[in-house]
Amino acid sequence: MLEVKNIKYAYNSEYQALKGVSLKIEKGEMVALLGKNGAGKSTLFLHLNGIYEPDEGQVFIDGEELKYDKKSLLKFRQKVGIVFQNPDDQIFAPTVEEDVAFGPLNLGLSMEEVQDRVEEALARVGMSGFEKTAPHHLSGGQKKRVAIAGILAMKPEIMVLDEPTAGLDPQGVVNLQKLLRQLNDEGITIVISTHEVDLVPNYAQRVFVLVDGLLIAEGTPKEIFAQPEILEQANLKLPIVTELFQELEQEGFDMENDYPLTIAEAKDKFLDLLSKN
Repeated sequence: MLEVKNIKYAYNSEYQALKGVSLKIEKGEMVALLGKNGAGKSTLFLHLNGIYEPDEGQVFIDGEELKYDKKSLLKFRQKVGIVFQNPDDQIFAPTVEEDVAFGPLNLGLSMEEVQDRVEEALARVGMSGFEKTAPHHLSGGQKKRVAIAGILAMKPEIMVLDEPTAGLDPQGVVNLQKLLRQLNDEGITIVISTHEVDLVPNYAQRVFVLVDGLLIAEGTPKEIFAQPEILEQANLKLPIVTELFQELEQEGFDMENDYPLTIAEAKDKFLDLLSKN
């Protein structure tokens, strides 16, 4: 579905943000790109629908190489939508309705189709009733949802979200995770960048680890978090649930080399431990 081959990109002669990144994401997957701030996650994402053009390397969508002429970019950006970390970088129209309508209007759709898409997208993100609201009157979480609605209105096959939980309160994080799982269940391929390790096991089927512009590992969350040397190299911590069970092991509990990563897994593990003790 989405493939990156040996992407290199430098902002200037002194700073090369990407040093030859290659990865492949299959249709229908939900994957996480994990790395500390400055690892190159955002730079890589801006290559996935042609906002940036690489110095070297290629991007393929559905097996077709991304080209950088205006016609090609419009076609590819219908397929791949990017939600920026800061929604203020994405929302610019006077009202919520106009902002969500911007993309569909550029596709040359009828006003009726545009209106249907706007209503559907806002309903999906829980922002119905805010159509006439000025974006600067919205909270950070509401702005994030409007930014996502603007992408949904384009009916993309792939959604790319850069640090989507940044600035959200705990309930906002829960709501966003629920929405992304629903969209993924409907067939949208989802790629999320983050440095919040506690959230990754809740949604990611696969994890890519980026360090200083290089991809150093990929695998399931279980595989990645079982390699402390990878996390150390990436300057990342274990999920807090996993840390708890490692400490329990030090107290004499037999974990059988199987550490939970999520609350649900932790519950099952606790019950298993209680039954054995």
